[in-house]
Amino acid sequence: MEYQVSRLLAGPFLRTLAPTRVIGAEHIPATGPAILASNHLSVIDSIYLPLMVARPVTFAAKSEYFTGTRPWDRVVGAYLRSTNQLSTDRAGARAAQEMLDAAVERLKSGQLFGIYPEGTRSPDGRLYRGRTGVGYLVLHSGAPVIPVAMVGTDHIMPPGQRVPRPGRIEIRIGEPLAFDEFRDQPAGARQRRAITDEVVRAIQKLSGQEFVPMYASARKEELASQAAATN
Repeated sequence: MEYQVSRLLAGPFLRTLAPTRVIGAEHIPATGPAILASNHLSVIDSIYLPLMVARPVTFAAKSEYFTGTRPWDRVVGAYLRSTNQLSTDRAGARAAQEMLDAAVERLKSGQLFGIYPEGTRSPDGRLYRGRTGVGYLVLHSGAPVIPVAMVGTDHIMPPGQRVPRPGRIEIRIGEPLAFDEFRDQPAGARQRRAITDEVVRAIQKLSGQEFVPMYASARKEELASQAAATN
């Protein structure tokens, strides 16, 4: 109930800020579990995608989104909490595993769960190599993956910007990926990587982004080192 109320209250403002076009909404099943695997350009990805999907969808959002003290950060945190988004501490492997296990339980109960295979926001608008958490979810829940491309959110609120600016968003939703060929295989590293790479390829096909064969977190470290060296 709180989820729907929050969407009703926030929806008019969010749609005014960024008129949003959704393509392929029919690919999301009316019932049953599914994994929405999206590229990640902006903090508002976790706001607009749940807003525009008819069914409730839970995303794993980093804990900092829930605890910011600036006015816009507080608005974002309140909305994420009211729509039942999952706060995730990315400080260690154990926290990441706990998030994945919580996601598997939600999927097994028939819910929609959203994940960003890149693991963090793209620092430059390109699409980066996927972390294998999405493969883990597929192998342990049996749920299909629905690839999603968010387009335009980085222009409205790019990384580092604290106040959104008006713009337009397009959400492109692709056909489900079932991965039936992996059902009788072990949930090993090779299987997780194969599934993840296929999911990222499907996202790239929808988004048209340039693919970078490295982790986004590693690229962010590179950029931070370069910035430190010039100061």
